[in-house]
Amino acid sequence: MKSYRKELWFETKSRREYINITPDVEECINESGIKEGMVLVNAMHITASVFINDDESGLLHDFEVWLEKLAPEKPHSQYKHNGFEDNADGHLKRSIMGREVVVAVTEGQLDFGPWEQIFYGEFDGKRRKRVLVKIIGE
Repeated sequence: MKSYRKELWFETKSRREYINITPDVEECINESGIKEGMVLVNAMHITASVFINDDESGLLHDFEVWLEKLAPEKPHSQYKHNGFEDNADGHLKRSIMGREVVVAVTEGQLDFGPWEQIFYGEFDGKRRKRVLVKIIGE
């Protein structure tokens, strides 16, 4: 069995952003040479997420609106966590959207259902953060 590890780095221009990282993960699969196995993709920061969904701008907007209703950024004073930092909402949003995804690799390709794409969700951006890609297989 082979193993491959790579870190993808992101620095968003805004506090919250959704980035389709499917091409980055596909590049990792190609670099790994693994044809059959599994790929784990996980956010390495507690205010960021990796999730699978459709890459449709209306849906990404809907995520933003929905998450702001569930865990609004402001007022910062509504959260006990917000003392030194003002990112309690980012922690909550990450809990909702999840930490990681695992996808089968078949014949050197992501084994997706229709419309599935991998996203990096940033909820406390404007600084450098990373995503781990770990692939195991043959």
